[in-house]
Amino acid sequence: MNSKMESPRGPRPSELRRVPGIDYGDLESHFGYALRRAQIASFEAFYRASAGAGITPPRFTALVILHANPGITQTTLGNVLGTARSGAMLLTDWLEERGLAERRSRADDGRVWGLFLTVKGEALLARLRRRVRENDAAFARRLAPRERSSLIRLLNKLAG
Repeated sequence: MNSKMESPRGPRPSELRRVPGIDYGDLESHFGYALRRAQIASFEAFYRASAGAGITPPRFTALVILHANPGITQTTLGNVLGTARSGAMLLTDWLEERGLAERRSRADDGRVWGLFLTVKGEALLARLRRRVRENDAAFARRLAPRERSSLIRLLNKLAG
């Protein structure tokens, strides 16, 4: 196995670049193909920023959402992440096992569990936010400021 090109699970996303001598047909005209390649490049930038933290984009998103919405229900968190209820439960379990979040009964309804970041979760999020923002800015420098704002606006429009 070429250590530069592959991990035990195969090539890293950053290595999924154009292969010389390969005809990509009409893929360049496919909107979804361009979005997917951009997503792979963006995720690779995220993994560089979060190196050593064991945090994936969905886990980072969950930390941000829990910080901004203390007491959010697991079901609502799943809806925000676009995942099934079982996926939200697995994510919540993962966060709780590492001491990053906890389930507590909610003051407004004791029958419902709310999710809250712990002090450890808040500290990790603060460190990650700085690193992710810096790396995101470096990644986005490929575009002019006006292009960046237009792209974000258009992607949000596509997302609905």
